[in-house]
Amino acid sequence: MLFLCAATAGLHYLAIDWVGGRLGPLDSRRPTGQALVTAQLRLALPQRAPSAPLPEVAPLAPSAIKRVRKAAPKPAAAAPQPAAAEVPAETAPPSETAPVAAGAADSAAAPSAPATAAAAATVAVPAAQQQAGAAPAQSPVPSAPAAADMADKRVALPEAAPPGMRRYKVNLPPSADFELDVKRVDANGTTWSGVAVMAWHSDGTRYKLNVEAGLSMLVTRINLLVLSSEGMIDDYGIAPVTATEKVRGRSQTATHFNRDEGRITFSASERSYPLLVGTQDKATVPFQLGGIGRADHRQFGGDIDLQVGEDKDANIFRFQLVGEEELETRMGKLSTWHLTRPPRPGTYSSRIDIWLAPGLSWYPVQIRNTEASGALTTQTVSKITVIESGH
Repeated sequence: MLFLCAATAGLHYLAIDWVGGRLGPLDSRRPTGQALVTAQLRLALPQRAPSAPLPEVAPLAPSAIKRVRKAAPKPAAAAPQPAAAEVPAETAPPSETAPVAAGAADSAAAPSAPATAAAAATVAVPAAQQQAGAAPAQSPVPSAPAAADMADKRVALPEAAPPGMRRYKVNLPPSADFELDVKRVDANGTTWSGVAVMAWHSDGTRYKLNVEAGLSMLVTRINLLVLSSEGMIDDYGIAPVTATEKVRGRSQTATHFNRDEGRITFSASERSYPLLVGTQDKATVPFQLGGIGRADHRQFGGDIDLQVGEDKDANIFRFQLVGEEELETRMGKLSTWHLTRPPRPGTYSSRIDIWLAPGLSWYPVQIRNTEASGALTTQTVSKITVIESGH
């Protein structure tokens, strides 16, 4: 009896072991969920091209506009003569063309401020039209205002880049939301940590960009910097219209990119600068650089010069390719292209470094600012959410 019980138990054990061996491989082949694959795109670095001198863009001179407004008016006693009707249209009286000529002379005298002529022409047109109304019998008079009006419309667009600046092909990345880790080391060695969020949304014709960065303090977060930018997308890439900046403890400032007037103006300063094609603000620079790489990465073989409107002035930022680097992030290892804007004595003292990820639509995945004091602030991506409907 005991023998039969032992044999039965042994047979049960063998049966269970056999069934378990059969079922084991089937369970291991069952899907456990879709794996996330991150593509690491590695491109050949372009050959370095020689650097040209960095172009200068000076503020527009208010005195030049005032001189145009005080241009010599046409004498009121100048009565039209019968023979004046036979004067060809292209030989308008000198007094009619004086304001436009003065504007052109001011522009020629200051090549670093090409939009001075635009301001001069804008002021000159109403004066010419008033003079035309005072002497309707003169046949050549309408030609001068018409020419001035055409010139005014022509210069209302953003100015061409100064000699030495290139025009870039741009293919902007899709809309996306970003989360970033913020690390800061003060000049005295004090360290801080925090988070930042960045929202880049574009429908192909217009865009909005918001950046918020703050530091973590025990159980709370302090928002230190808020940037916003909105505008259009044109043949040169991002075309800002308005950019605002709010730094903790300071009033919000606004920068206006006036395309009708061809100049950049500031709420925090009375100065204005000529608006060049391809001009950016501080928030849009990383995405414009990403669009340049996405359109043709070989463009990074030369310096990338961008006019950037800040809170009180506008300067040419020159970015140079440092090389290819692999970053450690909370998204894993990312293959990136490292670009830098070195300090420029007499203009800006900080250094800006931007890392773009070719395998992630050339999104900016790390941004670092090194101040003249030695303080270092680094923002590194921790999450990217692509918004397909916004592209």
